Amino acid sequence: MFDSILEYLESIDPILAAFYATMFTWFLTALGAAFVFFFKTMNRALLDGMLGFTGGVMVAASYWSLLAPAIEMSEGEGFVKVIPAAVGFLLGAIFLFGLDKTLPHLHINFKETEGIKSPWQRTTLLVLAITLHNIPEGLAVGVLFGGVAAGIPEASIAGAVTLAIGIGIQNFPEGIAVAMPLRRMGASRRKSFMYGQASAIVEPIAGVLGAVAVTFFTPVLPYALAFAAGAMIYVVVEEVIPETQQDKNTDIATLGFIGGFIVMMSLDVALG
Repeated sequence: MFDSILEYLESIDPILAAFYATMFTWFLTALGAAFVFFFKTMNRALLDGMLGFTGGVMVAASYWSLLAPAIEMSEGEGFVKVIPAAVGFLLGAIFLFGLDKTLPHLHINFKETEGIKSPWQRTTLLVLAITLHNIPEGLAVGVLFGGVAAGIPEASIAGAVTLAIGIGIQNFPEGIAVAMPLRRMGASRRKSFMYGQASAIVEPIAGVLGAVAVTFFTPVLPYALAFAAGAMIYVVVEEVIPETQQDKNTDIATLGFIGGFIVMMSLDVALG
């Protein structure tokens, strides 16, 4: 089945392939959010474990799918070879830092509001928090497909699809992490689901933009890959990991992180 998917995606425009791949990652977010139709609450320890898993996938994807290819495709030797990856990584982190400080958002525990002051409802702020996570994820998938379109040997359809699968897997608990707290606050099942799935709508947008940018500006590919990696690592360190440390489930969250890292690493090595 995986080979059939690859053959199909290789036969169509890479930008369209990026759109399909990121629609898949959105779909798994919506699937996770759909849990609100069956449950009103979820055990906090389980939620922390799933968030830890999300962090592990994002860290593994940042290296195996983004940083390593960025370094490999860069020219030069020694420190010169790593400059594009280092610069892109830093810019990605700075980009998310800027969004984090300006875009109003609310953490899942409903205790910490960040960004500029806003009259927006807490439900909207929570969705924006998860949307911050999804921007670099969609961008990462799109950039890899853009690299395929540009004919870069280090960028492959298999690698791009593998990354999309990994991102999609970790998007499933993210959908739950948005929808369940809203349901617990008293929002209707339908409203909780709609907000939950809406948090990932940005992924197809970022994916297509990333693919288009790399297609027309091929030299930026290593910078773009590292940019996505830096943004993802910033999200993990600043948002995901602290969120899992709010209660007494730190061990569960840590084990979830390890599990997520192993899953993404295995997918990338076996399929990518």
